[in-house]
Amino acid sequence: MTIGGTDRGSEGTAVAEARTAAVLEATLERVTFANPQTGYTVARVDTGRGGDLVTVVGSLLGAHPGETLRLRGRWGAHPQFGRQFLVEDYTTVLPATAQGIRRYLGSGLVKGIGPKLAERIVEHFGADALRVIDEEPRRLAEVPSLGPKRTRLITAAWEEQRAVKEVMVVLQGMGVSTSLAVRIFKQYGDASVRVVREEPYRLAAEVWGIGFRTADTIAAAVGIPHDSTERVEAGLQHVLSEATGQGHCFLPESDLVARAVQMLQVPAVLVGHCLALLVADANVVREEFPGTDGEPPTVAYYLVPFHRAEVALAAALRRLATADDDRMPAFADEDWDAALSSLHRRTGVELAPGQREAVRLALTEKVAVLTGGPGCGKSFTIRSIVTLAAATGARVVLAAPTGRAAKRLTELTGVEAVTVHRLLQLRPGGDAGFDRERPLPADLVVVDESSMLDLLLANKLVRAVPPGAHLLLVGDVDQLPSVGAGEVLRDVLADGSPVPHVRLTQVFRQASRSGVVTNAHRINAGSPPQVRGLEDFFLFGTEDAEEAARLTVDVVVRRIPARFGLDPRRDVQVLTPVHRGPAGAAALNELLQEALTPARPDRAEKRFGGRVFRVGDKVSQVRNDYDKGTNGVFNGTQGVVTAIDAVQQTVTVVTDEDETIEYDFGELDELVHAYAVTVHRSQGSEYPCVVVPLTTSAWMMLQRNLLYTAVTRAKQLVVLVGSSRALTQAVRATGSGRRHTGLARRLRGGPRIPVDCAQSERRHAEPAA
Repeated sequence: MTIGGTDRGSEGTAVAEARTAAVLEATLERVTFANPQTGYTVARVDTGRGGDLVTVVGSLLGAHPGETLRLRGRWGAHPQFGRQFLVEDYTTVLPATAQGIRRYLGSGLVKGIGPKLAERIVEHFGADALRVIDEEPRRLAEVPSLGPKRTRLITAAWEEQRAVKEVMVVLQGMGVSTSLAVRIFKQYGDASVRVVREEPYRLAAEVWGIGFRTADTIAAAVGIPHDSTERVEAGLQHVLSEATGQGHCFLPESDLVARAVQMLQVPAVLVGHCLALLVADANVVREEFPGTDGEPPTVAYYLVPFHRAEVALAAALRRLATADDDRMPAFADEDWDAALSSLHRRTGVELAPGQREAVRLALTEKVAVLTGGPGCGKSFTIRSIVTLAAATGARVVLAAPTGRAAKRLTELTGVEAVTVHRLLQLRPGGDAGFDRERPLPADLVVVDESSMLDLLLANKLVRAVPPGAHLLLVGDVDQLPSVGAGEVLRDVLADGSPVPHVRLTQVFRQASRSGVVTNAHRINAGSPPQVRGLEDFFLFGTEDAEEAARLTVDVVVRRIPARFGLDPRRDVQVLTPVHRGPAGAAALNELLQEALTPARPDRAEKRFGGRVFRVGDKVSQVRNDYDKGTNGVFNGTQGVVTAIDAVQQTVTVVTDEDETIEYDFGELDELVHAYAVTVHRSQGSEYPCVVVPLTTSAWMMLQRNLLYTAVTRAKQLVVLVGSSRALTQAVRATGSGRRHTGLARRLRGGPRIPVDCAQSERRHAEPAA
């Protein structure tokens, strides 16, 4: 048998090999593909016997280039790629020679040790180097120029790697990826194996990246019965958690039970029994909302944090709106004609009637909302409000949900604006530095892009506004609702809400000359956009989804820079309705990365799972991480990769807020490429140019508010690419219904809180209001 792979032999030999178990010992040279969810890997190994590298495929969870592996499996033949070794399981074999150890340590496997330091360590300890690191790590200080601090870091990295390997042995046959094993170890430390074996459903609740399905797979492997109450209770909480990811704050009972039965494949009676147990244990809140217009009541089930936040937000808004104190009393008896005339003389711009009403409302009401579409003067109205408030000495605080929106607000008003997260000084764990007990030092709080505020963040914000201060929420209610649960702006504007508002509808003359603004309003009204004869709004038509993807790349990389002089990475953003599919964000990111940041010998890169990160890549955060940066890094934050350190095993990203954030290699599942992002992820951001691929393959997501949101993200230029049929569908479709929220009901007066709900409130540390 020829190990090197150049002699494939006859078909009969290949069949015989495939039936025979074999052991292959080789050094892992490189990973060419890895699925981070399943662990399926395609890699190339060196057998040390000369000849070409051998291809191995299968689960190689936890293996790193540079390691020597003892692979057990079978030889096989792929019809396209030829002879391969099919891995069933493997063990790591530590090298025994000085040369092997030098290569092993220099491969970047151990954080803090690169090729040069590996050379010095092996030169000092020889073939005993690995034993010294493992058993006598203090002796590393004997190596010239290796100080105590770096010695401690290397020792910690070695111990963590060893512990993760132990966890990986347990998880080997359970389909858990390396990155998740690292997260499990960081969460539980020495208790990792015990938790995995005895309490696997804790993983879904406590370890980011592990959902119910992965935990369920592990639970089955360790013998937890299919119909156990532990499994069904975990499944119900997962269904509710999944619903919050879809924007719902609660699920009606019938919907919750139906989803759980379908997912768990257990009887509805068992699901109902376990749901009652969850309510009794205060892990889920049950509440009954009265029906309207003769409809039956809605029995709603909440996860505790979302119920607590909804009750608290409604109470905080009512408390603010009815506060006796007023931190801006000068405006209570203001001569508004004189004040607005003075403002006109100062700015040279006369406010329209709707803008005048908005200014008066913001400065006399404790809580108010300003809404309206593009070109209707929201920005100048904010500036006018801030100018008049500041003239009285009022302390004005400006915020927005994203860094880009905060920068735009700063440029508009001349007053520094920050993100809501930074304003509240969110801390690890999500607690805020400012809250009801320690309110913000502000007399007027203005929050732009408020359609992005989800329930949890809005609750933290409103609770931090001091009594007597004024809160102004500004946003376009016709855009997509928040990525997180709730539709706060829409609920605050609902009929019966005690919060006053002004909706600006007049499009100003200068804005009306913009094709972007005009078409945004046409789309919002249900009319097709004009795509001919404009200098800032175009449609490149094609009915084929794959051709639309290729055309999108050509438009971004070649046509827009040539025609408009815009930088394709800095100034152009591709916004897609969907993540998957030939013209989805995932496929377009691969094509755009290859076109804009291709592999080069002088460009550092790091492969993680199925993705490759390179210096210069445009990236986006996909989860809230309160432990990073000054006040956390949040879902949707964009940035650029500026450095990759193979020795320290870190990727450095500079965010839109000009903050430098470091990610360990094991944390790269928090990042995705952002050359193309979904429209939902673009909320609150504004770009010189947006390119929007519209294909019939994304049919279910083609909705008016999605297209409207995409178009209103552009300051100068919109290019649609794709199908005229898909465009027509996007304009016509008005959406798939409202989210399940209770905030509007609570603001109208709200339902009586039943006993089980009240008990739930008392059993959790954070008060309801």
